[in-house]
Amino acid sequence: MARYIGPKTKIARKFKEPIYGPDKAYDRRSYPPGQHGNSHHRGKRSEYEIQLMAKQKAKYTYGILERQFRNLYKAASRKGGITGEILLQMCESRLDNVVYRLGIAPSRAAARQLVSHRHIIVDGEVVNIPSYQLKAGQTIGVREKSKSLEAITASLSYRTSYSWLEWDEYAMTGKFMHIPLRVDIPENIKEQLIVELYSK
Repeated sequence: MARYIGPKTKIARKFKEPIYGPDKAYDRRSYPPGQHGNSHHRGKRSEYEIQLMAKQKAKYTYGILERQFRNLYKAASRKGGITGEILLQMCESRLDNVVYRLGIAPSRAAARQLVSHRHIIVDGEVVNIPSYQLKAGQTIGVREKSKSLEAITASLSYRTSYSWLEWDEYAMTGKFMHIPLRVDIPENIKEQLIVELYSK
């Protein structure tokens, strides 16, 4: 199972945004990494660099590597509608992302691990594929024997609500009500730049 395992604060500093969540190291040095990271005399960025940064930011945010992200883009481009928005909606519909959004895990990386270790069920069945695409109406829950895990109970105490998700705290199950609209997705990603990059 391929995943990014490199330094996370360095990536957050690169995009000048804590894309992996609260980070004390990022708070101390929020400027880009490298010898000239804190300099204000950086040259003008090319159009290609701006587009590439937008794509990389989306990939790192959702924890998706290049080949899988490209395949997601191809799938999004085959659907009718605005390709960039559909791409983000497909990223948001991934099981690991929804587990994170429901508050079952404190980060997408932690959510990915919970899914891979078979702690998560979808419509009553164990699903251990983080990239599993959820459909409207499906229910996501925690396996009975995993409900007492400290990592899960601690994370749920800080959960945030989203309009496209419904959570039952007693049953520890959530419902994927519908695919989120672009305005409801809180990530600061310029998806049109990603489309322009892949369209070249």
